Amino acid sequence: MNALYTKVRQWHDWFFGLISYAQSPFLLFVRIYWGWQLWQSGWGKLHNLDKVTEFFTSLNMPAPAQMALFIACVEFFGGILFALGAFSRITSLVLTVNLTMAYVLADREALVSIFSDPDKFTAAAPFNFLVASLVVLIFGAGRICVDKAIPHLVEIRAARQPERSTVA
Repeated sequence: MNALYTKVRQWHDWFFGLISYAQSPFLLFVRIYWGWQLWQSGWGKLHNLDKVTEFFTSLNMPAPAQMALFIACVEFFGGILFALGAFSRITSLVLTVNLTMAYVLADREALVSIFSDPDKFTAAAPFNFLVASLVVLIFGAGRICVDKAIPHLVEIRAARQPERSTVA
């Protein structure tokens, strides 16, 4: 029995060792695909601010014109940063709050039906964006991102700088 357990454990470790190599490419795919979608959504809102303002007014949001501009910029710039993996967790946190508020303010019926009618909840517009931002918020951006490149770029730049003499 012990030999069987050891063999199954070896197969398990081997298989999931291979699977773990897919983590960073998967996170890259999630970031690029949903970052691109967010960028497009923000771009569309920026070019149709009057319609977005009208929609926010219908939701009785305070300062609808300013909120329309703010949300459009969050989606536009957040989508770019999200796709690049720059400031990943902060960007994901801002996007998560934004998308949660989209549920609360614009899709309240879908939000309250999360347990009674999950299909309505998952079919709502913010769902996929929210899941993608939560994945990156919880797991990070992966190894293929700007966040991982910045320390290396700083080290290279520091190595190229000549040391300054403190003797005057």
